[in-house]
Parts: sequence; structure tokens; C-alpha cells
Amino acid sequence: MASSATGTRNVVAVPYPGRGHINPMLAVCRLLVAADGALTVTVVVTEEWHALLASAPTLPDRLRFATIPNDVIPPERSRGVDHAAFFEAVSVKMAEAVGQLLGRLVLELQPRPEGIVVDTYLTWGVAVGTRCRIPVCSLWTQPATFFLALYHLDLWSSGDEHERDEELSTKSMDQYVSCLSSVRMSDLMVFSRWKRHMKITAEAFVKVRKAQCLLLTSFHELEPRAINTTAELLPFPVYPIGPVHMQPDGNTGRIQDEEHRDWLDAQPEKSVMYVSFGSYASMPHSQFQEIAMGLLDAGVKFFWMARDKAPELREKCGDKGLAVPWCDQQEVLRHPSVGGFLSHCGWNSVLEAVCAGVPVIGFPVAWDQLVNARMVADEWKVGIDLREQRGEDGSVSRAAISDAARKLMDSDSAVGQEMRKRAAQLREVSRSAVREGGSSHRSFSGFLEDLAEGRLEVAESSH
Repeated sequence: MASSATGTRNVVAVPYPGRGHINPMLAVCRLLVAADGALTVTVVVTEEWHALLASAPTLPDRLRFATIPNDVIPPERSRGVDHAAFFEAVSVKMAEAVGQLLGRLVLELQPRPEGIVVDTYLTWGVAVGTRCRIPVCSLWTQPATFFLALYHLDLWSSGDEHERDEELSTKSMDQYVSCLSSVRMSDLMVFSRWKRHMKITAEAFVKVRKAQCLLLTSFHELEPRAINTTAELLPFPVYPIGPVHMQPDGNTGRIQDEEHRDWLDAQPEKSVMYVSFGSYASMPHSQFQEIAMGLLDAGVKFFWMARDKAPELREKCGDKGLAVPWCDQQEVLRHPSVGGFLSHCGWNSVLEAVCAGVPVIGFPVAWDQLVNARMVADEWKVGIDLREQRGEDGSVSRAAISDAARKLMDSDSAVGQEMRKRAAQLREVSRSAVREGGSSHRSFSGFLEDLAEGRLEVAESSH
């Protein structure tokens, strides 16, 4: 699979412009250049994102960047102010800019790119690739279960929008796809009212059927039925290659930040609740306060990646916890003192928890997070889904948060012990998947061979 040559072949990668999509795309690109010494990967990002990524840990020499102008899409710091404008810019203006850049790369890169890895949500990705006669590898950065739910969007999105959440929560997606019995209609219908967003999503799932293959950041043992069903549905190869950020031995290094490392080193084993709601998700200040008070009531030590709220939280938590604006999440989760994770349940965070063997309290906000939290609690049984504890105003009380934290972190609790046991089992399965001979290792090797041998050809009908 590896080659002694250096940079004799080229692949282009185009992530969706958001950290939850860019991080797994970069992880896939790292795997590509590590596994095949003949490959150079060129990642297309905005100038803003290039500057942000320049401060990240050193990237491999054969992983390079090509940029499009910043004015193509709204800046990252303000994307949440006007979601509609951001989605519109990505769908229209970014398509034109990437198309022009890819045309230049085809002429400049020698030899010409033999594949383009494009985020599934970029509705124009397949067309841009096929215009240049480059095989398109669609990268799905969320669970296969959610892919299937959106693949069948035309069946469920026309449901009764006026049904109450309590009624929808009793209806399962298995009426459409038998392997989605753990997904409730309430997990999906809650965002079916986002008309523009859903229109773009529907378009993405029409276009993805014209790609040459699908890459999944999940792994077979985690979602066997969903992955098998996806492979049966699609007219091209499906490669589950995850968890993409994990090394086969399960180790990624030592926490670099001295304050973070020293504080965690001083805590007893599995005594700390790590708290993070991702790089983008937001919540009302009142809910933030309820979470903080709930953790304090539970008497659980916590390490909170709180972004701009870190100074306020430091004053509140005293010696009960440490609040920081940013941290290396993978390394924190792997620290021996961490025994639980209060999370928004973004897919990257869920996979990192699985790899670390840490049980999760799910506090999902939107989109795939609702499905992810349900899988964590109901399917894998490695956590608690707080969505079931929301009141009429949509918030979760400090009492409910405190109760969940105690239940998950109590070493003498039968429920907590079972979740920790199952989490540890999932950790070992995830490590086995990426080791040589494991399911993801075999799948990734097959993808590299198919790419190198030219088996992922662009059909004439796609041109």
C-alpha cells in the first residue's frame, strides 16, 4: 500500500467550511499521506481558514493548502448571526470559486489529480469534479445512521409538522428503514421546518448518488446495520474508515498545555467530568448557568472547555473545576482522571469519547446531535440523553443535570459501572478496527488500491 516515491500522485480535498467538517477531512488527508508515500494531498480552504489552520499542530509535508478568497463566504466568527446567508454563500459563491481553483489545479498539478475528496454537504462537489473528469469521493462526517435518515428525507420530511413532540417521540424511523429503529421521528422533524437548510440537504443527497464512492468516518462495528444498508443502497463502493483521528495503538501524545496537564494530573482516576459543547454550538445564558450549578450541586470535579465564558465560569467554580477557553479535546478525554463527558454530541466528539472509552451525558442542540445522543444512550448504552429531561421551555434543569452527573460518575452506581464497562469495550473495538487487519484498515486499504488502480472512474453519464 505504501510507496517509496514522494509526491508522484495527487489528490484534492474540499471540506465544508466549518470546524466540525474540516477536522475530520484533515484527519482523512493525514491518513492518505501516511499510508501512501506517493500521494500529495491539496486541501482547498478559504484564506481565513488557512490562517487558522496554520497555528495547528504541524501537518505532514505532503499535505498542502490552496486557498479561495475570504469574501466568498461570511467569516467564521459571524456565521452564526445569519445561517441562511452562510448556507446560501456556500451553495452558490463557494461553488464558483472552487470550480475555478480546481480548473487551475488540474493544469498545475503534475500528474493531474486522480481523485477529489469532497464533503457530502457541498451540493456542487460532484459536478465540479466530474467537469474536470476527476473521480469524486464523497466524505460523510456524521454517522451512517444519520446518512440513511437524510437519504430517505423525501419519505419523512412531508410528515405532519403539527404533531406534538411527545407523539413524534414514540414513532420510530423503522417504518421507513428497518435498521433505524433507535431513531425517533422527533429527532428529525424538529428541524424539518428549516426550509432553506432542508432544501440544500435534499439537493446534496440527490447529487451524492452520482459520486464515485462514499467515505464514512464511522466504523463497521459501531454501526453495522446502518453501514451495510448504506452499502446496499448506493451504486458505488462505500468505505467505512473510522475513527479517522485515531492511531492504531490508541495513543496520540501528552497534553501540551502545562496548566491543563498539571490540574488533571492532580485529580483521582476517573473523577473528572470533561465538559464541552463544541466550537460552534451555543445556548442561552440561563441554560449555561443551570449546567454550571447542576455540576456544582453534584459535587463532581469538572474540566470545562467554555470558550468565551471561561473567565466567568472560573469565578463560579472555585476549586471544584477548571474552565478554559480552549484545549486539546482528544488528549483531555484520554487522561486517566477523566471519567465522563458532558457533550453536545457532535459526531467528532462522540467518536473521540468512544475512542477514549469515556461515557457521555448528551446535551444535543440540533441536527445529527439529536440522533447521536440517542444512539449513545439507547443503542450503545454508554451514556445518558438529557434531551428527555427538557422542560416545556426547552431547557434542562440543574436538578436533572446534577442527577445525571452523579449517576454517571458514581463509581459505586450499578448504572454508572455498566456504562463505563460498555464504554471500555467500545474503546477496544475502535482500536481493533484501525489496526492492521481490522475492519477500517481493510476498508481504507481497499479504497487506496481502487484509487491507485483507477477503478473509481467517472461515468460518461456524469460528465
